[in-house]
Amino acid sequence: MTLRSDTATTPSTTRAPGALDRLIGRFQSGKPGPTLVCFGGIHGNEPAGVQALEAVCESLEKQDMKPEQGTFIALRGNLPGLLHKVRYIDQDLNRIWRRDTMEWIRSKPAPERNREENELVELYEWVWEILEQHQPPFYFIDLHTTSSETLPFITINDAVINRKFSSLFPVPVILGIEEYLEGPLLSYINELGYVSLGFESGQHDDPEAVRCAEDFLWLSLAYSGLWPEEAFPELGQRLIRLREAAEGDHHFYEVFHRHGLEDASGFRMVRGFKSFQKVDKGKLLAHDQGQPVYMRKKGMLFMPLYQKQGEEGFFLIRRTPSWALRFSAWLRRFRFQDILVALPGVKWASKGSDTLLVDLRIARFFSKPIFHLLGFRSRRKDRTHLVLTNRERAARNPDYQGLFWFERRSTRPD
Repeated sequence: MTLRSDTATTPSTTRAPGALDRLIGRFQSGKPGPTLVCFGGIHGNEPAGVQALEAVCESLEKQDMKPEQGTFIALRGNLPGLLHKVRYIDQDLNRIWRRDTMEWIRSKPAPERNREENELVELYEWVWEILEQHQPPFYFIDLHTTSSETLPFITINDAVINRKFSSLFPVPVILGIEEYLEGPLLSYINELGYVSLGFESGQHDDPEAVRCAEDFLWLSLAYSGLWPEEAFPELGQRLIRLREAAEGDHHFYEVFHRHGLEDASGFRMVRGFKSFQKVDKGKLLAHDQGQPVYMRKKGMLFMPLYQKQGEEGFFLIRRTPSWALRFSAWLRRFRFQDILVALPGVKWASKGSDTLLVDLRIARFFSKPIFHLLGFRSRRKDRTHLVLTNRERAARNPDYQGLFWFERRSTRPD
């Protein structure tokens, strides 16, 4: 099957003296099996993921540990950003993975691209080289940290394969953030149908964030099937440490509000807030362009911004009940999402698409909770229409069938 129209090329790893290499490590068994791809430093001011990948790869090399099956690949993300220790140089590399934007960027001559655009092109080539030269099942993990204090947590696009795999890890899982972000790397990969998740290991410069990321990576190497769990004697202890770092919280949460920023330089979060903190209605949260921002109703704060670069001041989240997770998985199993086009005011954007167009002048009965149960995330196209994207239609479930985590009924860790 052809995965893209242009011919795959092996990405170049030639670097100027003193520059960083893209590739941190590649470990191949020589046998068919899963492919695990991990990115660190997509944001250049988040070095913990890179440091954790370097430590894991160094340990594997020292012990000469090849996977029992499949391939593990570790990559650095924004190389100029990492060198300058900033989130990005010209634009946020984790906000430009939209198909129309990517096509335009890739069509430009290299000298006309900015630095993040060149990074996107090279990472794109790496992703497709991996997809075309290695075998499923594929797993993609993007390692991040936050500017605020936080528990370690996972973010996923809401497909059942992502839910099931992420539920193996004893940390909170955040659904729906893709509804509020434009162009993350993992959203693009998830559109291709593969398991993809982001892991936020802690605060940017906290040494504990590196340790959490390392623990998460070792668990990922085992859970993806590259190595048997018994190959890593400390795996049980790593699981316990990760659970303790998350303070026993392994619930699913959903984003329901984003405080977007037009100019981050004019935003100042009140000091002392952290992710997963419960905040009462009326609490002063921040000042945006000199105007106070208050908590509109009681809720839970998520990823408050304490840095000079960024497009989101903070998010609000709420816990997703277990029954809702089970019910939505059941609905998707029997493809209830495909029935929506029989309703007035609802149609597919194009034949074979995973995107719906909803005319709100006709389909006024729709609400976000209905969309979310069926795996849709919405964006407003204009005053009268919504664009709904469904991850389940793209999900390559057959690639993962038969794996222990896919066959588990529960979306909770034991």
